[in-house]
Amino acid sequence: MENQPQNSIDDGKNIAIIAYLTLIGLIIAFVLNNEKKNEFARFHIRQSLGIVITLFAVSILSYIPYVGWIISIAGVIVGVIMWIVGIMNAANGKQKVVPILGEQYNTMFAGI
Repeated sequence: MENQPQNSIDDGKNIAIIAYLTLIGLIIAFVLNNEKKNEFARFHIRQSLGIVITLFAVSILSYIPYVGWIISIAGVIVGVIMWIVGIMNAANGKQKVVPILGEQYNTMFAGI
């Protein structure tokens, strides 16, 4: 992703980390960033929103017997890995997409 000034990253780092802390944290980060409009925080809010929606979709699949359960378990494992990578990137001040679906999240939620 594009390089940003260090002070911009430092300003948005707390909001970016909050975005990964549960759905409530995502909502709080969205509201906090609505005032400041920090691009680093916006990036991580988009990534976190994508992970939350993906995990929600995977949880719906768990209602399908057998095949849905297998897909759901695999999806949750992948979702947790994406979440860990995302929160580590936010904490380290890196604006890198999460593995597998990160680029799609940026494209789908470009308006956020």
